[in-house]
Amino acid sequence: MRPLKWPNHADLAIRRGPPIDREEYLDHMTFRANRRPLFTEIFGPIIGLKEEWDEQGASPGELDFSAFRYRDAQRGGVPVSTGWTGGEPNVVLEETEEYLITRDRMGRRMQLIKGVATLPLPLDYPVRNMDDWRRLKPHYEFSEARFGKDWEATAKAHRAAGRVVTVGIPGGFDEPRQLLGEETLCLAFYEQPELVHDILETIGDTAFRVLDRVSRTVPVDLLSVHEDMAGKSGPLAGPRQIEEFIAPYYRRVWDLLAERGAQVFDQDSDGNMNPVIDAFLAAGVNCMHPMEPAAGMDIVQVREKYGERLAFYGGLDKHVLRRSQAEIEAELERKIPPMLRTGGCVLALDHRIPNGTPLENYRFYIRKAWEIMERHPVSP
Repeated sequence: MRPLKWPNHADLAIRRGPPIDREEYLDHMTFRANRRPLFTEIFGPIIGLKEEWDEQGASPGELDFSAFRYRDAQRGGVPVSTGWTGGEPNVVLEETEEYLITRDRMGRRMQLIKGVATLPLPLDYPVRNMDDWRRLKPHYEFSEARFGKDWEATAKAHRAAGRVVTVGIPGGFDEPRQLLGEETLCLAFYEQPELVHDILETIGDTAFRVLDRVSRTVPVDLLSVHEDMAGKSGPLAGPRQIEEFIAPYYRRVWDLLAERGAQVFDQDSDGNMNPVIDAFLAAGVNCMHPMEPAAGMDIVQVREKYGERLAFYGGLDKHVLRRSQAEIEAELERKIPPMLRTGGCVLALDHRIPNGTPLENYRFYIRKAWEIMERHPVSP
């Protein structure tokens, strides 16, 4: 295995060029105006790719991505917490050359596979029933500790600097999954519905109270939620579960913020979300990412079906970068022009850049994307 110079998650962070103003971004993502195309890198490289590119002669600017041309807004997060708070500090339980096992603040044993991943995955979960949940419930209840130091000044500074003022809430699927695990959660929708309802009602009440105060102080532009609830074969919860459990939670928070000027409700989920797009639109979501082609998320087809009801970013096949430049060009020629005509899309790869992507192919991808964007005028 190649020695890693950049082994940690923070090492994979990337630098982008000067951002556009929040007003242009919001106009673009809500289909009010389509001045110029937006194009970005959402996540950056996967672990090990920077070492490959370093061996291929990448410049420092290419390794931190500042050498590449992107065009997107900058988000400004408000330092408040709407999810889990407290718990004991992480403790290392076991470490070998291959893996690291820790106990996290939720009490879960977490395993990190070295050289392959930068984020650990749970080996067990703290909640099996209502009694377990009641023991952990205080970590999700409202308190003044949820407001970070100088949160108001930070939020106002983001607004003054032209950043997209952003707040987040725990996922309606993802947060119960963090507590119960996927299998137990999927069974709980049927066997312990009162448990799932109580978890989401508790989280929703806290999120509402925190974001009520935030949005009374500074107008919020964007609400973000992380779900990661689907694979290639489809989502792990269907429209019925979304309507019964997740939608009331989403709508309570989103309706509050939307009434006070928030414009984008952005959901992050990998995988094939096609079966549940309608359910999430009804719950308030109006933007999704990363729109993975390998899982059947075709942004051209999604735009044809949903029009201006759904904005998105991502959608360009990351895997094509490991193929020929002709195949890269074909991917871009098929997807970029329709998005330029409609707006409501930040063009980007659909996830992290995979290992085995030649540096020259990535350089070609950036050049060709801009060549196409500059050849095809946008439709204002």
